[in-house]
Amino acid sequence: MGDIPQIILKDGSSMPRIINGMWQMAGGHGKVNYKNSLSDMLDYVNCGFNCFDMADHYGPAEDIYGELKSQMKNDGNDKKITGFTKWFPRPGNMSLENVRTFIHSSLIRTKSEFIDLLQFHWWDYDDDRYLKAAQSLKQLQIEGLINSIGLTNFDTIRLKQIVESGVDVVTSQVSFSVIDRRAKGKMTDYCKDNDIYMIGYGVVLGGLLSEKFLGVPEPSTIALNTWSLSKYKDYINRWGDWNLFQELLEVLQRIGLKHSVSLTLIAMKYVLQQDMVGAIIVGCRFGIHQHTDENKRLFTFNLDDEDIEKIDQIVFKGDCMLGWSEPGDEFR
Repeated sequence: MGDIPQIILKDGSSMPRIINGMWQMAGGHGKVNYKNSLSDMLDYVNCGFNCFDMADHYGPAEDIYGELKSQMKNDGNDKKITGFTKWFPRPGNMSLENVRTFIHSSLIRTKSEFIDLLQFHWWDYDDDRYLKAAQSLKQLQIEGLINSIGLTNFDTIRLKQIVESGVDVVTSQVSFSVIDRRAKGKMTDYCKDNDIYMIGYGVVLGGLLSEKFLGVPEPSTIALNTWSLSKYKDYINRWGDWNLFQELLEVLQRIGLKHSVSLTLIAMKYVLQQDMVGAIIVGCRFGIHQHTDENKRLFTFNLDDEDIEKIDQIVFKGDCMLGWSEPGDEFR
């Protein structure tokens, strides 16, 4: 099935169209088995899935990525791997030296000379020190500690502010799924005008967009036993209800049968085919499950206009803004 397709960003760097998500290491998804996780990550790299999305607060994610780099170097494995990480600072002094301290910590943990893509999150828009923080990141990029700068969970207004302040933002990571269309419209238009690619997460709703949940009763709170399942079941409730979700799963399954793939891949492909979506993040339960063979099939087909229309007919019966206005509203 060949290599994973790449997107070239405006600063000349590249990213694969599917990225391994590591939020599952932050907690709420069971105990992390360090050794088994490292083994699975190496398997993913050897299968061509060589880009990992982490954050400073994702448990041991940055540390395990650093160990992966060391192990590959010691084993003489010259396959390229890429680490995208995120910085979620608490409110405080965003001076260059303070920001440098945070970034230096990620460099140590990931055993890297520079961060491939540093994605910046900010909690409170009333505190405009995010502009100072962005300028500090720009200076660290000039110094060579950061290769590319992206944002995560920002709305369009603040993305525009940061870009107009002179920071070369190349990506905007946002929640994006068949039922969550907040990134369409203003965000998509701005990204298109400024050559910024979106990275979509939540594309399979924590695993709820799968055959496992087709034709079954609405799960209880106890059955939603991971942070992902709990979070994205709330998204379904905001969009519609469990009966409407079953209709959506049935439509996705029929389209999947047409293309000889799972309904999960149909949901992933739908987001990947959206304008200005450069890549999607697929959460990984390293040490527990592997989906490399299935995920490679994502690039063996495309959805046609009829497929998309059938999906939209169901989805637009619900609230595709989920009661919010813009990407990231759920964090503020």
